Amino acid sequence: MSKLDHVQHMDARIAFADNRLLPLLYGVHDKNLAMLEKQLGVVLINRGNQLIIEGPEQAVEYAKTALHKMYKLLESGEDILSDNMVATMRMLNSFEDQAIQDMPSIRIRKKTIMARSHQQAKYIKAIQNHDLVFGLGPAGTGKTYLAVCSAISCLISGHVDRIILSRPAVEAGERLGFLPGDMKEKVDPYLRPIYDVLYEYLPADLVDRKLENGEIEIAPLAFMRGRSLKNAFVVLDEAQNTTAVQMKMFLTRLGQNSHFVVNGDLSQIDLPHGVRSGLYEAVETLESLPEIGVTRFGEKDVVRHPLVARIVKAYADNQADAQDANAGKAE
Repeated sequence: MSKLDHVQHMDARIAFADNRLLPLLYGVHDKNLAMLEKQLGVVLINRGNQLIIEGPEQAVEYAKTALHKMYKLLESGEDILSDNMVATMRMLNSFEDQAIQDMPSIRIRKKTIMARSHQQAKYIKAIQNHDLVFGLGPAGTGKTYLAVCSAISCLISGHVDRIILSRPAVEAGERLGFLPGDMKEKVDPYLRPIYDVLYEYLPADLVDRKLENGEIEIAPLAFMRGRSLKNAFVVLDEAQNTTAVQMKMFLTRLGQNSHFVVNGDLSQIDLPHGVRSGLYEAVETLESLPEIGVTRFGEKDVVRHPLVARIVKAYADNQADAQDANAGKAE
């Protein structure tokens, strides 16, 4: 039974001033409206520039809020990315009291990236309100994507002078020197997910220019040693593969007007056996400091293909079963 089944039913009528925006709001063949109906259990009746919403009272209010938010984005000249309606639907699905109109977002020129889960909303707020943020959780939860989008937004708006995006090149191990090409060509394959986000939201020629002039720098973690990073937005990805010494080195690079976001999945550590993750130690040591934001994602926060969430959960369950079995043998 739905949480809203016991709530009194009602209907509401909302009108939109600019008919030209309605095809974008409603979606191709009213796809967005159909999504809203399915997600909230409401009925939407299209009457030109008006919509009649029928259903449980709370669901009707949620639908009104979502539609008004999307319409205001269009009215201000921003594009509605295809994921934004899905994002709003996902947020509404939990039927929590959090006001959707206050949901944080990231703006890059005329594009708006919206949180697709409550944990993503907390993560975006943490990035906006703290100079150092840790994002912990499995693949597919949007940690890297949102961090790089935040960095692009800060650079384009002039809040920082440069972006530095880094990962430890653990996957290459001691064989890095045997890979063909110069250092950039050696490490680029491990930084490809970061490049993908840059090229998604900025023109390719602009990304290339900023890479050439140093406004955007992509480098392995080892290149951070000895530097003081001022007026920069710095993202350290795959941080579970840092050692304690590397992590301390990185965190102490924080300079004036800099923002650091450190992401990782503590269930996917590739360090040699017996080497403690620097990410684990950093969070354990620093989480109590009020100036630091920590967001933890779980399998329910995976926003890629639905199967990814099931894969993550299956692996977590299998690991828990193995630990229980080992505990039983120890007894």
